[in-house]
Amino acid sequence: MVAAIREAQKEIKESGKSGIEVSVGVHEVSSSSERVRNTLLWLDSNGDIVNRYQKVHLFDVEVPNGPILQESKSVEPGTELPKPFETSVGTVGPAICYDIRFPELALLLRKSNAEILQFPSAFTVRTGAAHWHILARARAIDTQCYVMMPALVGKHTEDGKRESYGHAMIIDPWGTVLAEASDIDSSPTVIVADINLEHLKKVRTNMPLWDQRRNDVYSLSEVEK
Repeated sequence: MVAAIREAQKEIKESGKSGIEVSVGVHEVSSSSERVRNTLLWLDSNGDIVNRYQKVHLFDVEVPNGPILQESKSVEPGTELPKPFETSVGTVGPAICYDIRFPELALLLRKSNAEILQFPSAFTVRTGAAHWHILARARAIDTQCYVMMPALVGKHTEDGKRESYGHAMIIDPWGTVLAEASDIDSSPTVIVADINLEHLKKVRTNMPLWDQRRNDVYSLSEVEK
């Protein structure tokens, strides 16, 4: 799959549409267990992998009036914090789906100079309706970062028991939703928004949360232990 993506990237560049970068999620085979690794890759415009993050937080929950989901049965958890990396649009901090429920991870990415956070996700309809918009905007406001929320959408089984919420979104550092996929059409949709790093700097300057953190009372370093 990764090889095919690389080939597609080369074709894009050869056709004159250079400068396109791609973020893609894959399930990698683990060398240490029978489970797979839920991995997020970033490919540059040459088709080269420039960042790799293995999902840390696994979705093991019992949804009220819904299914019991145990991602850990088939997925091996990551053991390292994600690392922000430079792209043509800004410094990106990678994370995956359920990671968004753990604000410490997003704050650590901001601490490492992330300007854009990404959370490709497959929320259930029930959890999405309750928490999707709140979590996305909260992480944008907490970190004063742009937040990208690619999302799986629609039914995945004939009986309709497995369905993803969708609602892909892009949120700015003030918490404003800049773009959102329709909740009416479950077909593949592309949303677009401008990333304005000057706006990001203005938000951070006007409300200097990072400078006002009480590191004498609490610290993110305690989370890193």
